[in-house]
Amino acid sequence: MTRLSVNINKLATLRNSRGGNNPDVVRGALDCERFGAQGITVHPRPDERHIRYRDVLDLHRVVTTEFNIEGYPDERYLKIISEVKPAQATLVPDGPHVLTSNAGWNTHEHRPFLTDIIRELKKSGCRVSVFVDADAGMVEGAAAAGADRIELYTEPYAAGYDKNRTETVRPYVKAAEAAIDCGMGINAGHDLNLLNLKFLKQSLPALDEVSIGHALICDALYFGLENAIQLYLRELK
Repeated sequence: MTRLSVNINKLATLRNSRGGNNPDVVRGALDCERFGAQGITVHPRPDERHIRYRDVLDLHRVVTTEFNIEGYPDERYLKIISEVKPAQATLVPDGPHVLTSNAGWNTHEHRPFLTDIIRELKKSGCRVSVFVDADAGMVEGAAAAGADRIELYTEPYAAGYDKNRTETVRPYVKAAEAAIDCGMGINAGHDLNLLNLKFLKQSLPALDEVSIGHALICDALYFGLENAIQLYLRELK
């Protein structure tokens, strides 16, 4: 079964917009777990516009499912991973001023850098995933750098889903096959929702995990958080 990791950045965005502690990010994470989520994802950016460093420490103490920390591997990120030792560290190529992830790593160009970073992260005992485009060559580059998994950047899939989903998913199938050949696990994330998730899962039967935040929290406004999580889990079964 493909695991659902809920990205709770949007809960922190809402909290920060007003000040105070409403909604409570820690309680939100615990409720996500209670409602069936099999993981919690955060992306603590340097400007702390959503998840804060303090949140990461507080979540680490209470999350009982897989804790996944995304981020650009600068000195600050490496410090967080060494302190928290999450189940998974997901490396994204975003600079500090990028609104949201919009491309995967060029794992050939950055292989020496990624190799050193992955080696350092594994000292903390965590699984390392590298965010890549749906390109078999980039997947192979992540494997060569020592990654345990890749996370496929699915915004192009989501954008092309309504036009021609069969053709749009084709490079993801090839990238997943490359990951399997390299002995890596397969994650996916970005713009996945209740309309396009099931077909991706059917097309990638070896998919280990999806990380979903924005769409799930938007759906929770209408369905409630528990119902939204259950709806996403249903699409993955």
